[in-house]
Amino acid sequence: MRLYDESKSQESGIPDGSFYAEDLALAHEQRRLRHASHVITTEEMVWEESPHGLLKHVANPKLNPHVHDIDAYIQELPPDGRSGKHQHMAEEFIFFLEGRGYSLHWDVDLVEMGETFHWGISDTPQRFDWEATDWMYIPVNTVHQHFNLDGDAPARFLSATSRLYKFLGTHDLRQIEPAPPLGDYRPSLTGRDVPHA
Repeated sequence: MRLYDESKSQESGIPDGSFYAEDLALAHEQRRLRHASHVITTEEMVWEESPHGLLKHVANPKLNPHVHDIDAYIQELPPDGRSGKHQHMAEEFIFFLEGRGYSLHWDVDLVEMGETFHWGISDTPQRFDWEATDWMYIPVNTVHQHFNLDGDAPARFLSATSRLYKFLGTHDLRQIEPAPPLGDYRPSLTGRDVPHA
């Protein structure tokens, strides 16, 4: 009986009940990974009408359990459209798939670091023009926004960021200005339907 009493007293210090249950859950997840596809098909990719604009999520752990290290999406800018204006801790790699336009980058300086980060944003942005097959690097914490210069066709680009900052607990994403509402505009790429806001 004493062993049982000791077990009961130790159990109270285990979050969510049991280390053994965590081991079982981990084994289940590893079995799921062994059977999960290494390919994310177009039909599995998810459209989202977000504050940053129209996104088709390509790589995200919620889409496929093999995706651990990056987040990636295709963003579609409607004719004469623009993205939202935002800032995030992770550097970003962009490959322009279609169209032509420009991006504005605002440099930032760390003003205060405590429990949270406080950034000072430059008043004057730098402008970078781009067209299909160009690629762009957006440095850590740079405030940025993208614009489509074509009034007749959408512009599209593939964006990828590292999940490292999320793992380290320093992920910081600020939406400074939302993208304009899409109205009746619908994406031209295939996949799951985008929810209409």
